[in-house]
Amino acid sequence: MSTKGDNHLAKRNVAVLICAQAILGSQMPMIFTVGGLAGQSLASNACFATLPISMIVLGSMITASPLSNLMQKFGRKFGFFIGAIGGFTGGIIGAVGLATGSFYIFLLGSFLTGIYMSAQGFYRFAAADTATKSFRPKAISYVMAGGLASAIIGPQIVKISAEAMVIPFLGTYIAVVILNFVGSFLFLFLKVPKLEKKNTYDLDKRSHKQLLSTPRIAVAMICAMVSYAMMNLVMTSTPLAVVGCGYSPSDAANVVSAHVIAMFLPSFFTGHLITRYGEELIVCVGLFFLAFAGIVALSGVQLENFFIALIFIGLGWNFGFIGSTTLLTNSHSEAERGRIQGMNDLFVFGGVTVASFSSGGLMNCTGGDHLTGWTAVNLAIFPMLLIAGVALVWLMRNKNPNYINS
Repeated sequence: MSTKGDNHLAKRNVAVLICAQAILGSQMPMIFTVGGLAGQSLASNACFATLPISMIVLGSMITASPLSNLMQKFGRKFGFFIGAIGGFTGGIIGAVGLATGSFYIFLLGSFLTGIYMSAQGFYRFAAADTATKSFRPKAISYVMAGGLASAIIGPQIVKISAEAMVIPFLGTYIAVVILNFVGSFLFLFLKVPKLEKKNTYDLDKRSHKQLLSTPRIAVAMICAMVSYAMMNLVMTSTPLAVVGCGYSPSDAANVVSAHVIAMFLPSFFTGHLITRYGEELIVCVGLFFLAFAGIVALSGVQLENFFIALIFIGLGWNFGFIGSTTLLTNSHSEAERGRIQGMNDLFVFGGVTVASFSSGGLMNCTGGDHLTGWTAVNLAIFPMLLIAGVALVWLMRNKNPNYINS
């Protein structure tokens, strides 16, 4: 970790990770835009249309802890290369599934893409590894801001590639393969020192139960999981809802693009807001934005409703997720980071997996039409937001000194 006031290495790593978010990260809005539509064309039952998206987040959930442990042992660079290989392989297998018309092969490719999604989730932690405490929220925020470029690049590639070949969306998955190959070279310039062996003796000072019972850690994980899962619940069904309500796939891509821009654009100042107002307040604002998005979505299915709702879903995710991540990184020691970060992403992507599976069922199997399904999806976010809100208010009213200041 950088010494006090020295962030030269941290800034270098942030620059590399921003580029990785922009190039490699472009595959996520691409796949989330076309995955459900491709699944709809391959699946024998409409209820399974969003299963490819669900398989991505399932793969991410399953590989989060192993990846975190590998990074703890061999370094961040090693784990990020594995992620790129997963995305590369997933893109190839997804393309084969489309070319052969096999839904099951397509699902396998989606599952392997989850390895990349899991690795991408650790970019934010890698940004914090070499940063001082004062620069840490800004480093996390700047790396997340790299997703702004991916929000622009990804949907534009979809528009060019989705119908570029005889088989719909095949060109998009070929583009995903190219992005992973090219983007992986960026990690050659990343320099995050491995955890010193002398620090590993501290790993057993707090058990998993003790870590999870620490109020700040528990609330950070709950809020991160709810922010990400509820965003995914709505976003997974959005392309199906937009097209199902009579709009074009290009309209769906534009809505997703606006959503992803809203996810990452605030990252240029989220870190500054966290430094000034504290993690808890920023997470609270994020949860409010998510609730407001649900209200807008329930008020109508005009194209502007989709845009406004998905923009606020993106804003809510940004404030809720970055705030929760900062809260977590300030609540554990350096020696505990592998276990804590692995557990955190296991819970986060576990929640996202449940939300993703639920999204398809709510959207396609709750009433027989897209309007009823879209209503069910948006109603489902409020109970979870209430749970996160209560946990956060409890933490804010009961400050606990048990966190790391280094």
